[in-house]
Amino acid sequence: MRAAVLEAPNTPLRVEEVPTPSPRSGEVLIKVTSCGVCHTDLHVIKGEVAFPTPCVLGHEICGSVAAVGPGVDRFKEGSPVACAFIMPCGTCRFCVQGRDDLCETFFAMNRLKGTLYDGDTRLHRQDGTPLWMYSMGGLADYAVVPATDVFPLPEAVKTHEAAILGCAVFTAYGAVRNSADLHAGEKVAIVAVGGVGMNLVQVARAFGAAQIIAIDIVDEKLEMARRLGATHTVNGTRENVVATVRELTGGMGVDVAFEALGRAETFIQASEVLRDGGRMVAIGIAPGTTTAPLEITRLVRRSQRVIGSYGARTRTDMPQVLDLAARGVFRPEDVVTRRYRLEQVDEAYGALARGEIAGRAIIEM
Repeated sequence: MRAAVLEAPNTPLRVEEVPTPSPRSGEVLIKVTSCGVCHTDLHVIKGEVAFPTPCVLGHEICGSVAAVGPGVDRFKEGSPVACAFIMPCGTCRFCVQGRDDLCETFFAMNRLKGTLYDGDTRLHRQDGTPLWMYSMGGLADYAVVPATDVFPLPEAVKTHEAAILGCAVFTAYGAVRNSADLHAGEKVAIVAVGGVGMNLVQVARAFGAAQIIAIDIVDEKLEMARRLGATHTVNGTRENVVATVRELTGGMGVDVAFEALGRAETFIQASEVLRDGGRMVAIGIAPGTTTAPLEITRLVRRSQRVIGSYGARTRTDMPQVLDLAARGVFRPEDVVTRRYRLEQVDEAYGALARGEIAGRAIIEM
C-alpha cells in the first residue's frame, strides 16, 4: 500500500510503498477513504512536539472495514466507519471511569512511542524497518485501529468529509460539551477559527449559544465562521479584541472563551475577554513547553476558571458526534474547503503551515 512517511522532523512527507498491515486481537483494518489535515500533525512535522521517526502521521480518518482481528465480531467487511484520534484501551483507570480522553495507555504507548497497545507498530518498510504510528497512521491506504475506536458511519454522512468528525469536530464537541459545559443562552468567544475553531462555531450554535464571537486575523476565515453561525466577528489586526468583545457583550465579557491556536498571546487574549465567573477552555496545542502568564489576582477575585481540553470521550461522545452530523445539526462538508491526493500530502501541510487553509483540508485516497 501507499503511506506518507515523515523520515525526520523538518523533512518533506514522502509517499512510499510499504506492506499492508494486518489487524491483531481486538483490532480492525480500515481501508482509508480520506484523512484530515490537522495542525497537530504539523507540530510533529516541525519538531515542536516530540514523536519517534520515521513515522506515518494522520489521525482523523474514515473508510470501510477491510478485515477484523481475533475477538472482533461486530463489523462486516465493507461497512463504512469513522474513527476518533483518541484510541481508548478501555481498561486503564481513566477508561473504566469513562474518561477516554485521559486514556493512560494511549498517551504512554501511542503518543510517546508510536505503537499500539502490545508495544508494536503495525507499519514497517519493505526491509522491516518500523514506521511509528501517530494514532492509527491514517495517511495511508490502510490503517489498523483498536476496535474501541471504530464506529459505524451513518448513511446520511458523506464518506469523504466524515474524516474530520474524528478530530476537528470531536475536539470541538469535547470542549463545548464536557469542558465548558455550555448552556443555552450563554455567550462565547472563539479565539482562532481554524479547523477546530470553525467546528467550535457549529457545535456552540448546536448547544444554543446566544452569541458566538469569532476572533481571527484572516478575513476569509472570519467570513466562513459567520456563514457557519458566528453572530459577530473580530479581526485582531484591525480591532482591539478585548475592547470589542466587551462592547459586543454590553461591557460584561463572555461566559466561555475557547482558545484554539496554542500561542501565548491568544491564550492571554482568551482569558481577558471573560466575564466575572467565566470559563476559559484551552484547546490549542503549543510548541514545546510554551507558557503564558495570567494575572493571578484577576483570576482569583473574578472567580474565573481555566480548563484544558484535549479531546472528547471516544466511546460515549463519538456516537453522539456521528448522530448530530447525520441529523444535519452540524455539517462536516461545510468545513472542508480543500481536497488533496495522497501524492500531494506535503503540499497540503505546506499550505496549512502558511495559514492558507480556511476550515479543513482532507487527503482523499
